[in-house]
Amino acid sequence: MAEQSRPRWRALATRWLGLGLAVAVSIVTLSLGVAGQLTLYISPESIWFACAGAVVVLAGAIWSCTLPLGAEADHGHDHGHADADADAPTSPQRTLKVAGVVSAGVIASGVVIAGLVLPPASLSVELAMSRADAAGTLFAGSDTPTLGVADTTTFGVGEWSSVFATATRPEAYDGSTVTLTGFVTPGEDADAVNLTRMIITHCVIDAQPAAVPVSVDASENGEGQYSTGQWIEVTGTVTADGDGSLRVVPTSVVAIDEPGDPYEY
Repeated sequence: MAEQSRPRWRALATRWLGLGLAVAVSIVTLSLGVAGQLTLYISPESIWFACAGAVVVLAGAIWSCTLPLGAEADHGHDHGHADADADAPTSPQRTLKVAGVVSAGVIASGVVIAGLVLPPASLSVELAMSRADAAGTLFAGSDTPTLGVADTTTFGVGEWSSVFATATRPEAYDGSTVTLTGFVTPGEDADAVNLTRMIITHCVIDAQPAAVPVSVDASENGEGQYSTGQWIEVTGTVTADGDGSLRVVPTSVVAIDEPGDPYEY
């Protein structure tokens, strides 16, 4: 009886680790897509591709239900080693292989189940701050406005962050008006905070923080008014200092809730 049940359990495990996990991921993908929350993980341009792929996987899963359990391991011919393998003693290499497969299966299952159970969430402020020092200037086109090619009123935190870091003619941006949304992170000076936004190219794996300094003293309007992680909307003017650095001098700072789409692309 044990000899008959073991192949069945192996077949069930194989189907779960292959088809089962793929179906679970597809369900999560489509659910987030319908709810409009898939942008918490991938860029909007990739949503159609991810959802189309999920539909294909589900269609394949429905078709696979017509196959008998264990058909995945059936190659259409007998290698003649089944009896020998059954009688052979368990080798250390085989034990390690089985342990590795089981460990990987448990980890993969845990990740997928967590995706099914846990609510979707944006990247943390702590992650943004940890990546801030390692992040370079990834956002090109900072000098385009000086050539009259772009309108700076359409710039978000990512574009302005590039301007602030690389502009060769900072005086060209002096007096530009901005309305920017982001979360607060500590600034380099006591009289300023950084307005930060995570920038995504394809998905959250490549997310990098972009920040611009805003002349706001976190203690001016009460303790915790502009605490780290607080989302704010800033309206103000870009000012070029004598040393060539740029900053935003706000005319209005409003605390807001985290937006439904917290990233820039």
